[in-house]
Amino acid sequence: MSNSNSYNPDLDWTQVRETSKMLILSAIQVEDMLNESDLSVNTLTESFTSIVEHMQAINDHLLALDSCEIRDEALTCCSETTGRIQASIIAFQFYDRMQQCLQHVTSNLKGLSELVQDPDRLYNPAEWREFQHQIRSRYTMESEKLMFDAIVKGKSVNEALAIKNAHQEEDQSDNIELF
Repeated sequence: MSNSNSYNPDLDWTQVRETSKMLILSAIQVEDMLNESDLSVNTLTESFTSIVEHMQAINDHLLALDSCEIRDEALTCCSETTGRIQASIIAFQFYDRMQQCLQHVTSNLKGLSELVQDPDRLYNPAEWREFQHQIRSRYTMESEKLMFDAIVKGKSVNEALAIKNAHQEEDQSDNIELF
């Protein structure tokens, strides 16, 4: 890449190169945030694993005691805490799904940057089809594929989101869509 940029343009300057730089910047920012958040989530995961182990030990100790009102109340607290831990684990699963989606976004931004930088690829419809195929192939959920297809077919963002949401609602009435 040339040293030409919007602050110091020369005859080699292009908006495509500037676009490519901004795409890469966006991808790096998302990737960096994902890496930082991983540290926090790993700490939380380790903490919750420890809490689950301790709750099980407490529950086992309580069950070994003679039945009484205090023991039964403590067992109820253990049960409620276990329920809250399970709800937290579901939240971690959401985070895992969000992280996967953001990793796809960063990969797509990087790929788009590479495509627009290369004039041989930029003006070649076959290159765009291949790039789109690569993007679609990374999706694991059918709702994502439907949204992608809608955008590629020229639907608006709102229409594509409506298609995705309708599919997710349909799946939720049957069961949770796995990724």
